[in-house]
Amino acid sequence: MNSPPRPISLPMIERLIAFDTTSRLSNLSLIHWVRDYLAQHGIAAELTHDAAGEKANLFATIGPTDVGGIVLSGHTDVVPVDGQPWTTDPFQVVERDGRLYGRGTSDMKSFVAACLALVPHFTSRPLSVPIHLAFSFDEEVGCRGVPLLLAEVAKRPVRPRGCIVGEPTNMRVVDGHKGKLSLRCDVRGLECHSSLVHLGVNAVEYAAEAIAFLKAMARRKKAEGPHDARFDPPHTSVHVGTVAGGTALNIVPLACGFDFEFRTIPGEDASVLLAELETYVRTVLEPEMHAVDPTTGFTIEEVATFPGLDTPEDSDIVTLAKQLAGQNHTEKVPYGTEAGLFQATGIPTVVCGPGSIEQAHKPNEFIDLSQVAQCEAFLLKLLERCAR
Repeated sequence: MNSPPRPISLPMIERLIAFDTTSRLSNLSLIHWVRDYLAQHGIAAELTHDAAGEKANLFATIGPTDVGGIVLSGHTDVVPVDGQPWTTDPFQVVERDGRLYGRGTSDMKSFVAACLALVPHFTSRPLSVPIHLAFSFDEEVGCRGVPLLLAEVAKRPVRPRGCIVGEPTNMRVVDGHKGKLSLRCDVRGLECHSSLVHLGVNAVEYAAEAIAFLKAMARRKKAEGPHDARFDPPHTSVHVGTVAGGTALNIVPLACGFDFEFRTIPGEDASVLLAELETYVRTVLEPEMHAVDPTTGFTIEEVATFPGLDTPEDSDIVTLAKQLAGQNHTEKVPYGTEAGLFQATGIPTVVCGPGSIEQAHKPNEFIDLSQVAQCEAFLLKLLERCAR
């Protein structure tokens, strides 16, 4: 029996994985390599840098510039591998049993690689509808890079007619995902000997009361909703991820901090939920604390935020994506992407890409070769549409 043809983007996947673009590092080596690769094919790329000039987004157009086109969007950063029990070099692709192992194979350099590997095909045909490439930085730490790219795109006289974000969905079409607001809470107490607790303000205990308030909110959201059965879980979630405070058992703690998040279904405003917590803190907890010492209290700061995605199922971009993927239905997912930011700027957007989100951020991350092949077939069908 003949084996299926090997995806043409394998060398490109290997090349991109070899760039260590963990979010804490610069992505310029990858972005400059992509810029030069595109230039070899006669495609000019525009870069938008962060304030320090250490990271950049890339935007390029293949085809006419006076017609709205389709954006193929992906992020270039990956999550850390620190402390994970990898059995291979995470920045060197290893092929085994029909899978490609390496950091970013699933999330989401294989999609970016497929787009780039097919550039010679995209440029070989006269396009009536342009294909745009949009590659961002710092998606993994709160979608911090792509707003700079979108601000530049918004200045163009012709706006893209749609966007496909290639996050891993097993090549299923996703027209909705949750939004996210992540925050840091720091509690300032007053130290003293633990035998004299009435003279101190216990930062750990007051942090615990705020955390308990958030847990009660989470239970309420689960029980009362609002609910959307197409999400799993079908409601807004409230989650505390880290907490640290105190120095010794016999010292009333001076400080405690915790990180928390709201993941909201479309239509629910995370700022309303945050206001509930702040009202409780300001009217119930802080008066008790200030009665002992007025310098104590809570500080709550935003860490990152991005909107949810809620693209109408009858929109042109959803119809196009379903046709390209050979599907007649769509899905919603609980995780977030840059898609909501594209949609918020007036660009109808869907999420559809190779690989499984279940592999994202894990040690020994992998993607099935069959997923890569499906992605390439999807993109070649897009070429046929844009070349008509």
